[in-house]
Amino acid sequence: MSLRIIVGVNWGDEGKGRMVDYFARNADIVVRFQGGNNAGHTIENDFGTFKLHLIPSGIFYKNTVNILGPGMVVNLEAVVKEMEELRKSGIEMNPANYKIADRAVICFPFHNLQDEYEETRLGQGSFGSTRQGIAPVYGDRYLKYGVQVGALYYPDYLRQEINRCLALKNQVFEKVYCKPAVNPEETYQWAMKYGEILKPHICDSIALFKKAQKSGKQVLLEGQLGALRDIIYGIYPYPTSSSTIAGFGAVGAGYFSQEVPVVTGVMKAFSTCVGEGPFTTEIHGELADRIRETSFEFGALTGRPRRIGWFDAVASKYGSYISGATELTLTKLDSLSGVDSLKICTTYRIDTHIVDDFPITPELIRATPVYTEIGGWKEDIREVRRFAQLPGAAQKYVETIEKLVERPIKYVSVGPHRDAMIVR
Repeated sequence: MSLRIIVGVNWGDEGKGRMVDYFARNADIVVRFQGGNNAGHTIENDFGTFKLHLIPSGIFYKNTVNILGPGMVVNLEAVVKEMEELRKSGIEMNPANYKIADRAVICFPFHNLQDEYEETRLGQGSFGSTRQGIAPVYGDRYLKYGVQVGALYYPDYLRQEINRCLALKNQVFEKVYCKPAVNPEETYQWAMKYGEILKPHICDSIALFKKAQKSGKQVLLEGQLGALRDIIYGIYPYPTSSSTIAGFGAVGAGYFSQEVPVVTGVMKAFSTCVGEGPFTTEIHGELADRIRETSFEFGALTGRPRRIGWFDAVASKYGSYISGATELTLTKLDSLSGVDSLKICTTYRIDTHIVDDFPITPELIRATPVYTEIGGWKEDIREVRRFAQLPGAAQKYVETIEKLVERPIKYVSVGPHRDAMIVR
């Protein structure tokens, strides 16, 4: 049996979905192990261009089983709508090839409301949430007010748990946010409506993996967002509300094995960031706008323009380390074609000190980048499939990054399609 884990090593939006789509051709099972529909994976393949928010990126292969793992939070309505959109594009989705772990937690509409109310209350101090209810539902999970997906099979229990959660939640809505209480019965009916559609897809993921291990299946675990958004090791308090690193993969997927995985860390050839928080190498103006437009750097869910920065080797080395990356993918190298001069952040200056270790937030907000500069290239590299065929400047750029992050860059993406890839 083989195991590969694909994770982002930056702030998210690194191109993980296209790499899952690339590797899923050889996978028997693909599992999303954390997160919800607060971010998206953009994929371009023979079926078209897709923006997936909840469904694993291996769904385009008919013989691959795709699972929403127990570490996820699942908006029932959102996942049903995503299923419908994929089916319209001719993608087969049935209980055999698409499953939801019974221990995943339901993200209810009142979680979205709480997310919106809190961001509004914070005003200028908001976290840049996508307002999809992710922080509130993960909070409820750890406060033991969450409702597992498997409860959809037990209507009386489901109603009881919704009532229990809203008994507390409505006090917050009315007294803190000065908003109306949420009707528990309407929430129950919402869950039953979409639950009836999804019940055939609900499974015991642990039991499924026990069988898979005995038959030597190839498994791929898919992360959402990136290491710098990890709830423990990311840029706190600006991360997502789950653990995004490979070390959480087994827990979030429900896959327990002694085998050593291949961990493919994904990073961009430049830096991007959606949401608030320190972003040391951020650039503005005409060049940032140009890179954003040519590389389509807008949020897959919100459409928000992503913040653009030069490649940050300090952050990427840290993200690769905490992710346990055994190999790296560098995406969107083609987006830098035509930029005359490229910068790579090699260290940070914090007050009078030069550091090469990624610091915690109070120091990070004071950090300024120290750059090395490399000449750019003008050639269109989108059709290149061998590293030696890249312009010399592009080769030097990749090799410099590889040396700085101290991990081998095995894959270089030169376009959005699954086959626009250089394997070194």
